[in-house]
Amino acid sequence: MIAFLFLSGSLSGCNTQALYRDDIYNPPVYWGRHVVREGETLYGIAWIYGRDYRELGNANGLSPPWTIRAGQVLRLDRRGTATSGSGGRATAKASRPSANTSARASGARSPVPTPASTRKPAVTRQSDNSAPLASRTQTVASIPWRWPHSGTVIAGYSSSGKVNKGVDIAGKAGDAVRAAADGSVVYAGNGLLGYGNLIIVNHNEQYLSAYAHNRKILVSEGEGVKAGQVIAELGGSGSDRPMLHFEIRKNGNPVDPTHYLPPR
Repeated sequence: MIAFLFLSGSLSGCNTQALYRDDIYNPPVYWGRHVVREGETLYGIAWIYGRDYRELGNANGLSPPWTIRAGQVLRLDRRGTATSGSGGRATAKASRPSANTSARASGARSPVPTPASTRKPAVTRQSDNSAPLASRTQTVASIPWRWPHSGTVIAGYSSSGKVNKGVDIAGKAGDAVRAAADGSVVYAGNGLLGYGNLIIVNHNEQYLSAYAHNRKILVSEGEGVKAGQVIAELGGSGSDRPMLHFEIRKNGNPVDPTHYLPPR
C-alpha cells in the first residue's frame, strides 16, 4: 500500500524516473492516464509506458496517422489491438502546452505483466564474422541489423533483478552513433526522463530501436535513415558517463538486442 501511494503521488505530479526505470515496477503500464503535452508523439508516449503504439492508439479510438493534440487524455487502463497495416507517424498538434500534468493515477494498479519472452528469434542470414564489427550485418525478422557502436558492452539486457531494457555500450564523447537498420525517425528529443537525448527509429510495424544519452542529435522526426548512417554523437546526457544505451522493442516490448545484432 505504501508503494502504491508513493507511485500514485509520483504520477499525479511531474513525470519521474521511478516510473520509467524502476527495477521493481516496470512498464508495460495498464493503469492511469497520460495528458499529452505539446510536441509529444504517440510513439514516444507508448515507449514511456512499454506499450505498442498501435495498441495504445486503438485503445483510445485513434487510427493512422495517429494524430494527437496537447491536452488530450490517453487512457492507459484500456487495452486495444495492434492490427497490421496501421503504420504512420503520430503527431501532437496544439497551439499551447497543456497546463495539466503528464500522467495521473486513476483506479487500482494492475498486476505487473510478465516480461517479454527472452527466446532467441530465428536468424535468416548469418553475419560475416571476418568483416569489421561496424560493417557486419545479421538478418533477423527480415531486418539486416548492425551494431550502432563498436565500443565495449558494459551492461547487458536483463528483464529481472537490475532491469536493463537494452545494452549499454561504452564510448568517448562525440563518437558516431549509427542507425542499426533502415527506418524512419519517430522521436528525437529529450522528453523521456532517464534517456537523455533520445532517438527512436521505426523499422517496420513490429520493430523499433532506440539510442539514448546522446550528446547531439543529428536527425529529425520524420526523417528516413539508412543502416550505418550517423544519427547522433555519443554522450552522457541522462547518465553518469559517456555511453550509448541501445534498445530494440518488438510490439512495444523490450527484447535482448544481442539476439538480433551480429555476434562480436
